[in-house]
Amino acid sequence: MKTNPSQNPDQAGSALMITMIMTAVALAILASAMVWSASNTKQTHRSIQYTESVAAAEGATEKILTRISTDFISGGEKKVKSNLDTYRTNVPAASDSAYWSQWEFNDAAGHTGRTYVQGATTTNFTILSSPYTGLRAFISAYTVVAHARELTAMQPVVGGVLQEIDIVSVPIFQFGLFSSDYMETCCAEPYSQRGRVHANGKIYAGPDSVLTFLGDVTATSDILFDRHPLDPRGNPGGSVVYKAGKTFPVPAMNLPIGTNNTPLAIREIIQPPPSGEDPNSLVGQLRYYNQAQMILTVSNSGISATSGLFNNFATAIPSNELAVIVTTNKSFTDFRESKTVRPIEIDIAAFKAWSGSTSNSLRIALGSNDVSSIYVLDRRTLPGTSLSAVRLINGTNLPANGLTVATARPLYVLGHYNQPTPAFLGTTNTSTTLPASLVSDAITILSKNWNDAYTSSSTRNAAINTVNAAILTGDVPTTAAAFSGGMENFMRFLEDWSPSSAIGYNYNGSLVKMFPSQYATNRWGTGVYSAPKRDYTYDINFDNPTKLPPLTPKLQWVARGRWATVAENQNSTTP
Repeated sequence: MKTNPSQNPDQAGSALMITMIMTAVALAILASAMVWSASNTKQTHRSIQYTESVAAAEGATEKILTRISTDFISGGEKKVKSNLDTYRTNVPAASDSAYWSQWEFNDAAGHTGRTYVQGATTTNFTILSSPYTGLRAFISAYTVVAHARELTAMQPVVGGVLQEIDIVSVPIFQFGLFSSDYMETCCAEPYSQRGRVHANGKIYAGPDSVLTFLGDVTATSDILFDRHPLDPRGNPGGSVVYKAGKTFPVPAMNLPIGTNNTPLAIREIIQPPPSGEDPNSLVGQLRYYNQAQMILTVSNSGISATSGLFNNFATAIPSNELAVIVTTNKSFTDFRESKTVRPIEIDIAAFKAWSGSTSNSLRIALGSNDVSSIYVLDRRTLPGTSLSAVRLINGTNLPANGLTVATARPLYVLGHYNQPTPAFLGTTNTSTTLPASLVSDAITILSKNWNDAYTSSSTRNAAINTVNAAILTGDVPTTAAAFSGGMENFMRFLEDWSPSSAIGYNYNGSLVKMFPSQYATNRWGTGVYSAPKRDYTYDINFDNPTKLPPLTPKLQWVARGRWATVAENQNSTTP
């Protein structure tokens, strides 16, 4: 019988050792894997927690940005600045949602329940980027930073977010054409529009000829090759060329009047204030009446004038001085309105001489500066066949600091206005003009050939005319009965300009349509005048803030700026 030899003891010990080593290695690998897995789980959880903390911090900044936007609309930038400390404590709370009860916010300076909110000084004129590339604006930048930590989290992970918000202020006269609502441009002859064009609504570009926009065109709604739905005329038969492009929709640009920018609400800026209104209210601050240096009042009992609100109307203008400047005994027929106009006529040449006189009491009250703004208040009661209005004559040369004339009534300009250099009449050269604006219910241009005795269209022959001023006024909106005339007919005429004879009307400025006319309300149409050869140009002087007309309103809106995450205990993206 055979038997197997017994196992060598050395071999058995080696096998056991190898088994133990392999087991130890396996256990080490397993332990390492478990440590790695735990670490990876921890890192993953931390990453998720950080993402949630950043989202919570962003929620805190959004709450503040919403409050800033709301306060700006209701109270302007003044209200925003006064509420900075309120914003700092305006963090999300359980009263907003139960979710926020598990979060803590801090301002990176050791203060919980607070965020970092800081306003910067308004910048100088800044060139904007898209969608308003090229516009120049004053910008007030506000920085909001929030840090958030979840109280119930396994790890105290803090997320921080920085958001910037800009309050943008753009002088309204930086546009060749601006409309507070829809805009119509429907020329029957070839027409080129220089300067930027914007509408807080739709733009209806529906010409019967070639309409060329040489500057940027923007609208808060559509830009259409079409006519207004109520326009009773047929479809457009021309074409439109956008040399610099068109962009829509874009954010609205509004006046900070403390309410919605409806045309009727905007009209308040040209009206005298109602009794009891606070002049420091948003609309009160924008009223031309409250801003003007001189208030000229005409009533049935006579003419009077004082300084403006700046010194509480304390300086009275002597009647003998007013008699040289203002008359009310003229009349003429406005064939569009079918009424006799009874104008308050202001002789600008006489006004300029008076304004520059060292004995002028108003000039003294202004610190020996020329008067640069007049508000004309017409309190006369006239029969229904008459139209109260203001007319400016002899306006070739303006006072040294320029001039803004504002009234709630229709305004007529007779002859050349604000072109002191004869060689530049009929040109786009405004190098010697002064800052000027004309603000009214409606505006009508009368050439130097105008005669108040005109009784029929056959004798009303115009002469070449130049007006250099920004114009803010009203129109008669399109209805199913009649077309408004469009922006090409925004300025009104009463004469035969005979375009075939090349009698032209040269205008350099900015045309701003803000509200419906309330006094000069008859519709545009044929038979009242023959159109001039139009040469309408945006005045590039208005790109310079020192050359803007006195009392230029500013459009404002809130724009979002930079967004970034920030490190714990930091309120900027750089250490």
